[in-house]
Formats: sequence, C-alpha cells, structure tokens
Amino acid sequence: MNQIFAQLFYEMEKHRDTVLVTLIDAAGSAPRKSGSQMLVGADGRLTGTIGGGAVERRSEEMAMVLLREKRSAVHDFLLHTAASGGDIGMVCGGDVTAHFQFIPAEDASWQALASALTERLTAHQRGWLVLREDGGCGALLGPEGLLWGTLPEGVELISLQTDCVRRGGVFSMPLPIGERALLFGAGHISQALCPLLVTVGFRPVVFDCRPELATRKLFPTAEEIICGDFTSIKDHLTVTEEDFVVIMTNGHMHDFHVEEQVLRGPFAYVGVIGSRTKTVSVNRRLREAGIPEESIAQIHTPIGTAIQAVTPAEIAVSIAGEMILCRAERRGDKPHGCPMH
Repeated sequence: MNQIFAQLFYEMEKHRDTVLVTLIDAAGSAPRKSGSQMLVGADGRLTGTIGGGAVERRSEEMAMVLLREKRSAVHDFLLHTAASGGDIGMVCGGDVTAHFQFIPAEDASWQALASALTERLTAHQRGWLVLREDGGCGALLGPEGLLWGTLPEGVELISLQTDCVRRGGVFSMPLPIGERALLFGAGHISQALCPLLVTVGFRPVVFDCRPELATRKLFPTAEEIICGDFTSIKDHLTVTEEDFVVIMTNGHMHDFHVEEQVLRGPFAYVGVIGSRTKTVSVNRRLREAGIPEESIAQIHTPIGTAIQAVTPAEIAVSIAGEMILCRAERRGDKPHGCPMH
C-alpha cells in the first residue's frame, strides 16, 4: 500500500488523474482477498495488483474507461465458469467486487489523504483507510480515532476497526504496516532471507554479535541492524507478541541463550535452524532453565517447510514460506481452492 499511495502522490504532483482499484468483497476461491489494490493511469496499471489474470485485465480496462469519463464505480466480477456466459471464464470458482475510485490530480482532499497515508505507513503506525462507494473522498483512522477526512452519517468508528469491512456503502481496510522479523544470526541464510522477507511484507531486523557481519553492506534491505550480545537481547530491543523470531546464530549456546530469553515473553513465531539432535539438546537445556513445555512446543524446528532445501537461498525460501503460513493463520485467513494456495 505504501508504494501505491507514494505513486498516487507522485502522479498528482505531475497533474495526472488516476483510478484506485480496490477489491472490497471476495467470495469463494478468489485469487486475492478484500483489500488488494492497484493504481491505474491513462496508459494502464501503474503499481499494485488485485490478483492478475482476467479480473485484473478487465479491471484495468474498466479503470481506463472511468478515467476518461472522470467518474468512480463499483463492479462485480463472476470468476467461475458457467454455461450462462455471465462470468469471465476463470476456474477459481468465486466472485469479487471491485471499487474504482477516480482521483482527480487537482483534488486537494485526496492529495492530503495520500500524504497522510504515506506518512503513517512509512512510520509503521496502525490505522485504517476508509473508502466510500459513492466516490467521495476517503478517510484515515487510527487507534486514537479519526485522523483525516470525514465519515458518512451513521458510520461508527468502532465498527471500522477490525479487518476489512464493507458496510453501508463504506469499505475500511487496515494499513499493512508489516510484521517485524527478528533474525538472530547474520550468516549466509540470513543474508538470503532478509531481502526475501521484505518482498512479502515483513520488516527484517538483523541481530548478531559479530561486527564484521552486522553491517549495512550485507543487509541493505534490513529495517535495523544490531551488533550486540546474544545473552542480553533486552539491552537492544523488546520482543513483542507481533514479532516473528528466526534463530540462526553461529553456535548452539548462542541459540540457547536467544531461545531462553524469547520464550519467557510474548512472540508471534519462533523458528530455529538445526538438526533434530541439536534440537533435543537445546530443548533439554531450556527445560532445565525452567521454560514451560507449552512454550517449547511452539518452536518451529527444524525451521521451514519441507521442500528439501539445501542451499542458503533454498533454505531462505523454505523459512519464508513457513512464516507466511503462520502469519496467515494468525490473521485468520481461510484457505481456498485456487491452485497457487
């Protein structure tokens, strides 16, 4: 979303009208869920995606027409194949509704909203974007209340502060601020994993005790790089219930020290690299240190999905896949029948 609204702000500065396309409803086996977005200009899609394939192509075409007509719209797409011919011939078997928001380049309200959204997303602050199906300017909410814009009459703030919600001609969606991924250990796998996690919406923080590895040169895409002692994590950062922890240090004792500290507090995910023999040894030490069995049971080890990964790059893919699945399960995302899932 940050890229979309940064692009929107850029297009407005260049005095170019755009159409913001947002999936506001999805039923059945749709390729993307509600909240997926793309920005369309006079020559087609500028950035973002709502799933590719026929629905994105049709949406892009429709957005370019609406751009010329200077108006907003809402349109339903039937994705399943049927003899009636009323669908667009996709095999997913679901339906989606797209909201097409025409944004004039000179609209000061949208300029202000795009700026406020970009600022909040860059700061990784929670919030909700509100879109109006009647084509009116949107609004920005935060946990503290309405931050920018106005809400239609009868719409309550508390009703919007959940996941994506479509109700009474209004659609609200949470800002994707991204979960932190705390990578303990700056070796070859972390070097491959860090940029990969950025592409799928995580915010990597790299922690290592070796100054020659904890460098911006090796981790240009990391949000933060910390060179510190593995035995005193709290001196440098606080692990929260939203954090995904990946432990790949340069020694069994370092792994143990990190696990022992992390498991005493909240976390979203803990994955540890290593053999089953190493896992048994470290888990024994954790029990001796007083870590409850239920906490030890939450550790993903050996880390990653079973894809027979061997190289650092392959192992990074395996780890990222497991983290994506865990994140989706925490969000309550439901599996569906599309082949890529």
